[in-house]
Amino acid sequence: MKAKSLFLLLLGLVCASAAQAQIRLDLESGLVFGTPYNRIRIPNQSGTLVDIGKELDVKPKVFFRLRAGYTINNRHTISALYAPLTVRYDGAFQENVSFNGQVFEAGKPVEVDYKFNSYRLTYRYDFVANEHWRVGAGVTAKIRDAKVRYKNDTQDTNFDNFGFVPLINFYASWQPGKRWGVLVEGDALGSKQGRAEDIFAGATYALGEQAFVKLGYRVVEGGADVDRVYTFNWINYASVGLVVEF
Repeated sequence: MKAKSLFLLLLGLVCASAAQAQIRLDLESGLVFGTPYNRIRIPNQSGTLVDIGKELDVKPKVFFRLRAGYTINNRHTISALYAPLTVRYDGAFQENVSFNGQVFEAGKPVEVDYKFNSYRLTYRYDFVANEHWRVGAGVTAKIRDAKVRYKNDTQDTNFDNFGFVPLINFYASWQPGKRWGVLVEGDALGSKQGRAEDIFAGATYALGEQAFVKLGYRVVEGGADVDRVYTFNWINYASVGLVVEF
């Protein structure tokens, strides 16, 4: 009897949690419209430091990212993010550039592909959750899948960088009225080896009780200065998104 009672109690708790749980899908897209800097030196000790964001041209590029989240009891949110990104630069270097053991001559047409795919798992606790405000913070485990590729008519070489990065997650939304609101959210952390920031700031407009659109600016900035690689970048996004809750 005791085992049966315990089972029924646990079943009741699970059902109660499920009844208060909420699934959220967040699809975001827009344009990568500028990279004020993208400084690369590979290897760090013997390569040539070059700012491809200033020396080469970059065209606006459509991006997308998808986040799926699960909120329990209106406070605890677990989410997973898939955010692929590849930016292509082209032009010619002003001086000879040593990259990954090869020398790319000045004045010769070159293409550089900068890939920075991100996979993240986040837990966030909302310590303010009412009709007008939602404010929370948590932790993010990020998998970085990065690659830099230099290519011209006779040369083609790339450097892959795959690793784990812990980040602090934060979220703040304010909805003073029925429709319009303000949203700031992101992941960020810094150390002596480098830093990473991925931050969105913009406006929201409710389409109903279970959906809203967001429109604003996203910035991805950071990099690393370690034995194998030196790379720091700043990427600007014009962003629009649709968030649906179930």
